[in-house]
Amino acid sequence: MHTVPVTSLYAAMLGFIFVAITLRIALTRHATRISLGDGGDREFNKLIRGQANFTETTPIALILILLLELQGTSSMTLHALGVALIAGRVVHYLQLTGTIKPLIFRVAGMILTLGAISIAALHLLTHL
Repeated sequence: MHTVPVTSLYAAMLGFIFVAITLRIALTRHATRISLGDGGDREFNKLIRGQANFTETTPIALILILLLELQGTSSMTLHALGVALIAGRVVHYLQLTGTIKPLIFRVAGMILTLGAISIAALHLLTHL
């Protein structure tokens, strides 16, 4: 049986981040009595899109990191990808939802996220 401690670490951390993001939406739904959709509330729509973007990008990144770990990629490389992914997801979410204002954080978040995905994918292709 293969153990994947590095992927497990980042999957767990991202899981906790997802729970926090989802609870923020649930609490907002309760406070605003919006059961479905965003009720035309632009700020609530940002929270929903923040969660959606997280769920759209995080799984593929984790799958790639997992495959790299199963291939025996160095822990240093895996941790670099994991840190980039977490940092990217957090700063993107915070800017998208208006918690931090400068747009550069959203751009940086996507660069970190897509960079981690691209590097992992490229590494997989070059180490078949």
